[in-house]
Formats: sequence, C-alpha cells, structure tokens
Amino acid sequence: MQRVKDLEYFKNIREIREYEFGIFYFFDGLVISEMNEGETFDWSIAERIINVAYEILGKDDPIAYISNRINNYSVVPTDWLKFYKHRHELDFYSVVTYNHSGLTSLVLEKMFFKNKIRQFTDLEDAIKWSMCKVSEKKMDQSA
Repeated sequence: MQRVKDLEYFKNIREIREYEFGIFYFFDGLVISEMNEGETFDWSIAERIINVAYEILGKDDPIAYISNRINNYSVVPTDWLKFYKHRHELDFYSVVTYNHSGLTSLVLEKMFFKNKIRQFTDLEDAIKWSMCKVSEKKMDQSA
C-alpha cells in the first residue's frame, strides 16, 4: 500500500488539504485523495473538493483525479449524476485499489461515470499515466 507522502513525486506538491473525511493532495494537473476509513464519499464532499481544485488549479487546464484507496470507505456512485448536472468535467479518473472491497465499489461507479475509469494497483503507475494524459491533452488544446 502506497501513500502519497511516501513517494518521490511528493516533492512536486502544490498544496495539501486535510479534512475530517480524508486528505487531498494537489499537484499541477493532478488531485490525489486518500479518504479515511469508514467514510462515505458523497456529493457534499465532492462539491467541496471541486471548489478547492478550481481555487488551486483553475478551471481551464485539464485535471486528473486519482482515488488512492488505502482505506475502506463507501462511494455514492449515483452522485456522479449530480457532478454532471452541475456541468463539471473530469478529464481523467483513476482508482488505485489494494484489496477486493475497493474493486466492488469501483464496479458500481463505472455504471454512472461517463468516461472510462482506469484501475491500478500501484500509485506510481497511476501518477505516470495521469500526468501523461494531462500533458497530451494540454498539447492538443494548444495545437
């Protein structure tokens, strides 16, 4: 199990936000979450994090989001509908799972998320993939 703060990539951090429900790490073009054990990730949490991401990273550049599921917690998959209803977009979404329960909630999320959810078992691989995709999208936008 890999934690963001233990990786070499951590030196690129822009900001860390700690909440009662988990920790969110903000990098250029990337947000990584580590939710606390037993929490429920729902629209109220998502909306707070979206606003912080816009504040720190802006609304114009592509953003990748990695859910680093180091703890067991619940996700309300139907809240993706609220995400889209509010006209938010997420360019790239990946989930790092370390056990079977992480996979179970991911199956439900895939039913409501409009794009593809990329699954990893290694956080560094998820970061490399995410940053590559963000770079590609930035190049496409500037062309």
